Amino acid sequence: MDIIGFLKSQFICHLLICYIFIVSGLIINFIQLFTLVLWPINKQLFRKVNCRLAYCISSQMVMLLEWWSGTDCTLYTDPESYHKYGKENAIVILNHNFEIDFLCGWNFCERFGVLGSSKVLAKKELSYVPIIGWMWYFLEIVFCKRKWEEDRKTVMQSLLNLRDYPENFWFLIHCEGTRFTEQKHQISMQVAETKGLPKLKYHLLPRTKGFAITVQCLRNVVSAVYDSTLNFRNNENPTLLGVLNGKKYHADLYVRRIPLEEVPEDEQECSKWLHRLYQEKDAFQEDYYRTGTYPATPIVPPRRPWTLLNWLFWALLLLYPLFQLLINMVSSGSSLTLASFAFVIIVASVGVRWMIGVTEINKGSTYGNNDNKPKHM
Repeated sequence: MDIIGFLKSQFICHLLICYIFIVSGLIINFIQLFTLVLWPINKQLFRKVNCRLAYCISSQMVMLLEWWSGTDCTLYTDPESYHKYGKENAIVILNHNFEIDFLCGWNFCERFGVLGSSKVLAKKELSYVPIIGWMWYFLEIVFCKRKWEEDRKTVMQSLLNLRDYPENFWFLIHCEGTRFTEQKHQISMQVAETKGLPKLKYHLLPRTKGFAITVQCLRNVVSAVYDSTLNFRNNENPTLLGVLNGKKYHADLYVRRIPLEEVPEDEQECSKWLHRLYQEKDAFQEDYYRTGTYPATPIVPPRRPWTLLNWLFWALLLLYPLFQLLINMVSSGSSLTLASFAFVIIVASVGVRWMIGVTEINKGSTYGNNDNKPKHM
């Protein structure tokens, strides 16, 4: 291991990265709170400002993948479609198999300049989580409780509010509703057999109601659906902890651009269309496992410098006062001060490990584990 790789694997570096992320994130959340005064005066200005502020947070995560880990991402797509990415609104369907697939989705957004304005369909509990959850609140992210009877009205209203959004945006959606595990897959396929739906080998059954209502509300605003299938070479199973340790992965992302006119407006027909799409996604997975490639032109979108420059700005701004504080604490010689410092380090260590654990598959959502009769969303 070279000296750079050794440093990247050290926990003190991880603590410093998390310190920068947490403190800068809370500062940005605080600034976002004051932007609320813009909403009644100039709603579009409020939105544009919050896109830039949100970028300052989410780009730090992408920086870890692109620059710290050095993970490569090869995009497989039609060259004619490639030139439209980032220049239109789109619904992006992502598979949900890996701990860092959300990060690769953000990386896809970043390469085409829509990271700050990207949207997701997220569970309501996340809106209360500092930094990311609060950032999403100001970005007008669509939150749901995963109870369709309660969600339908609020989700529809949130989506309709995006119809006059001033920035190009991508709406990222995991139609499976939860991350793939063998247990969830077994239950999902039991449901498929009960309902007479086609079985899938590498995906869970898509929950169609959320997708259908998204298409319905964003029609004439969104130009296309980007069907995206992510895999990693050499059967790698990447983790956020691996990224934080500086481990380099190689992601392959297959993206098909499907004009929105090809997606049926009727909810039942839209549901059938989505099930067919997932059968095709299953076939693409099968081919990838067999050949190690996708049936499209490989393109490597250029890496932009802004994620790194943003992180360096916050690092320079926040690390100097931290080191100054540490020097003053050590030079004071006070046992109470040193004990307090040790306690803070222990709490920070536990906090960092908890944040990483949130992304781990075996500690993920139980949604879909025991829902034998799920309401498709």
